[in-house]
Amino acid sequence: MWIDTHAHLDAAELAPGRVAMLERAARAGVGCVVVPAVEPANFAAVRELAHAHGHAYALGVHPLYVGRLRREDLPLLREELRQRIDDPRLVAVGEIGLDHFVEQDAAARAEQAWWLDRQLELAAEFGLPVLLHVRRAQDAVAAALRRRAWGASGHGGIAHAFNGSEQQARAFLALGLCLGFGGTLSFERSRNIRRLAQGLPARALVLETDSPDMAPQWIAQGLEARPNEPAELPRIGAVLAGLRAWTPEHTAAVTGANARRVLPRLGALLARSDGAPPA
Repeated sequence: MWIDTHAHLDAAELAPGRVAMLERAARAGVGCVVVPAVEPANFAAVRELAHAHGHAYALGVHPLYVGRLRREDLPLLREELRQRIDDPRLVAVGEIGLDHFVEQDAAARAEQAWWLDRQLELAAEFGLPVLLHVRRAQDAVAAALRRRAWGASGHGGIAHAFNGSEQQARAFLALGLCLGFGGTLSFERSRNIRRLAQGLPARALVLETDSPDMAPQWIAQGLEARPNEPAELPRIGAVLAGLRAWTPEHTAAVTGANARRVLPRLGALLARSDGAPPA
């Protein structure tokens, strides 16, 4: 079974054919999709999608959405986590983090950092791992985690769409996180990402599509423009398999076990459905 650890199934681009899209994913062997929130306005949507289609979700405020909110809105997230903490399909706090690619303004970066710190506090309070956005901000996010002794505290999570150095990658591993790899792997020019996917320890790797974004090469350079979707995950996994000289079956098993390990509630959820012990 393939696990897509990051897909925005509630995105407007996916709405017209969402049910058919999820049927294609199931036929392709994608057994679970983790759907992260980006702001309070879509908390209900990601939760309802996860329940309606047998998937999982995360709750949090994306760094590029903090400008829409006031700091006084933080209790909206805390209350939602409090209300949903007994929901087995809630598996993480996310998507949270920093984006230093888009945001260059010092005040905006400071606001992102405030929201990241407060959301890490909430994740620790509720005993949840995190789904992290780390674009051009790997060192700053790792520093925020270290301030909370993240790996030593037993918390984990995933650094989504990772594209840092090997040194930065190993820093996240030391903090108890896995690294998310997606469609960017399929581009031969993505030498750094492909080198990391090939050379890092197997325990580091999870797969994602980031649907409808982060399109693989065969979509991005195809004749017909269309959004990325979870059904593409096995083909992305086959790219990873080729880089590591694995079989696709072994790739699905390794990356799936990693996802279950760093998202323990996901492991428990899937164990109830497949009869296997949590990885």
